[in-house]
Amino acid sequence: MDKLFVFTYLKGLKVKKDWRRIVLLLFYLFTFLPLIPQSSDSEMLGKALDYFQGGKFHESLLLFEKLDQKYKINPRFRAYMGVCYYYDWEYEKACEYLDSIIPQMDPFAPHERSVYYYSNAESHFNLNQYEEAKAYYERMLNVCYDNEKSDGLYRLGYCYLFTDDKETAYEYFASALAYYRQYRTGDSQARINQLTQMVKGFQVVPFIEEENEAIRDTIRNRIIQDIHLDDIFQNYYNIELDDEGR
Repeated sequence: MDKLFVFTYLKGLKVKKDWRRIVLLLFYLFTFLPLIPQSSDSEMLGKALDYFQGGKFHESLLLFEKLDQKYKINPRFRAYMGVCYYYDWEYEKACEYLDSIIPQMDPFAPHERSVYYYSNAESHFNLNQYEEAKAYYERMLNVCYDNEKSDGLYRLGYCYLFTDDKETAYEYFASALAYYRQYRTGDSQARINQLTQMVKGFQVVPFIEEENEAIRDTIRNRIIQDIHLDDIFQNYYNIELDDEGR
């Protein structure tokens, strides 16, 4: 029953004879009808989910935000919003949503949780919040597939490098290299070449304490798409690679 139906029905009633029905219908119209989700909202949710599954995160987020303002959406959909904020480069919003939702994620499947952990870790990393990023990368590594561990290990290496724990950074870079070699993809060879050189750099180049803050400042002042962590590492140790990354 919608408002148009109610008003059409009211026009057909005789006020003196049917005043009780009129009062009841008006009470229903203005009390209960606004609480019932409209079909357009259900369609909006369906579109938001379709966009999310299709990787159109910005379009999905716009619809989820409208629904979030109108209803108390469930934790899974709020987690979807956190992932959308991450892909939209709104890292503070991503952390706000994912930090609040992750404690409620125990019933979720392990691999699903790994996606939220990684998105949250990346968001904290890009905000230079390395301690928080460490915790979520490590949680991601506990539940992701083995062939997905290389990226998490690689990022953890930088988290420890930027917090002045270079021995642990070396261990994570070496582990990342082992996983990249074991689970090769079409894009992994360049990363293998770069990490091979990076691990050598840890073995032969003295650590330079005073340059670490300058590297963090470089990250703060650049758009994330322009940041190549391998270039930062090479600048840190003044390592030069040949055309094949060796």
